[in-house]
Amino acid sequence: MVTKSGLGQFELAQFGIATTPVEVVRDRRRRLVQALQKLGADFPIALCSSRAPAKNFPANCHYFRASSHFLYFAGLGIENAVIVLEPQGDHLTLFWDEPGPGAALWHGPEPSRDQVAAAMGADEARSLGNLHKFIDGAASIYLPDPGARLGQEAMLGRSLSTSPEPEGIDGVLARAIVEVRLRHDEFAIAEIKKAVNVSIQAHTLGIQRTRNSPIESQVCAAMEAVIYSNQCGMAYNSIVTIAGEVLHNNYYHNPLGKHDLLLADVGAETALGWAADITRTSPVSGKFSPTQKALYDVVLDAHDQGIAAVKPGADYQDIHLLACGVLAEGLVDLGILKGNPESLVDADAHALFFPHGVGHLLGLDVHDMEDLGDVAGYAPGRVRSDRFGLGFLRLSRILEPGMVVTIEPGFYQVPAILNNAEWRKSYAEMVNWDRLAEFSDVRGIRIEDDVLVTETGNEVLTADLPTDTESIEALMLS
Repeated sequence: MVTKSGLGQFELAQFGIATTPVEVVRDRRRRLVQALQKLGADFPIALCSSRAPAKNFPANCHYFRASSHFLYFAGLGIENAVIVLEPQGDHLTLFWDEPGPGAALWHGPEPSRDQVAAAMGADEARSLGNLHKFIDGAASIYLPDPGARLGQEAMLGRSLSTSPEPEGIDGVLARAIVEVRLRHDEFAIAEIKKAVNVSIQAHTLGIQRTRNSPIESQVCAAMEAVIYSNQCGMAYNSIVTIAGEVLHNNYYHNPLGKHDLLLADVGAETALGWAADITRTSPVSGKFSPTQKALYDVVLDAHDQGIAAVKPGADYQDIHLLACGVLAEGLVDLGILKGNPESLVDADAHALFFPHGVGHLLGLDVHDMEDLGDVAGYAPGRVRSDRFGLGFLRLSRILEPGMVVTIEPGFYQVPAILNNAEWRKSYAEMVNWDRLAEFSDVRGIRIEDDVLVTETGNEVLTADLPTDTESIEALMLS
């Protein structure tokens, strides 16, 4: 038996385990219980921390990162642990097996079960062997890693649905979790700002290194070195590429040519899992060409107007459509698209060059809570559109204070889209293909910032990293 003192947090620091203040996680669990009660649920909740996946043989593992739901409500990350929350009385039990004596040889000293339980403010601490006695009828959220999920199902004694969205009592739990995690508490916002500040440092160096680096990997390595040296990890696989039309490009082998743009989408993650997500696009030569600048400024206008629209009560889908309209208008002005901008957006012509959504939720995950399918991203009663220009929108909700979202419009010349015979036929009268060919030195441009919704408007958390062409060129020469 342990107390809810939280004194274990100080003890865990000596083992290199970051912890959330115990009063913060207690409040989160209290709000989760309230959210479940509103849904008429009174079942126990079992959240698993997961385990490090094996890279090629069991003893050679990838980096361990605990499940975000476990991190959020336990406040720390340890492998192969389960927390069980009883809604009646807000009673929390930690189930975890202490590493055996041999583990110290390879991994050094480990905390005791009681130290870990005290750090998260648990009422009890028990071995995993006792778990089956306490989880009858418990709801859970499945772990995305198949190997870890098998262990999770064995512990729970039942199968878990792998459908895009949780079902049954697990679906009820998912809705309650979303209700709690959508709006960040002060501690979470401080953690996101920490990740943002480290990411800004990384991007600043990356922009400065671009002119004198022969290959993408050198810029990527310099940026990630900043993040790791600040005792953070990567929130996602870095995108540092001249092939900006490949939206999630994780290869860094391309040489940097003087006519190229380098798109860098890189974000840090704090020791407690909170993420930043920033994208900047820079000219390898140190100066944007006239065609690059023209298209960049169109994307920047969509970016700026999108951010200006972020405020309480705003519909995020409307912000997406606003950015699409600004982009379409700019492309008409450049002679790339033909027609009325509003009609072009209605016809999804803009999506030939901007196929993804304008952004997403940001928090403990870079695409926060997307392991729950669209439960978090789409408000009740809303479903994804099957339209070309809306199908990849990740967020369709009314914005509220405490939410953090990204705004990241882009322009891309994706061969698989632009050379699609059906689309070329459908949009033949809306695209000036000869004029588009004059912008061949632009493969991809994206500008992304992280924005906190405040009581009166918004705060651009990433504002210290410039976005305009003149400032980026100046930074490259500094």
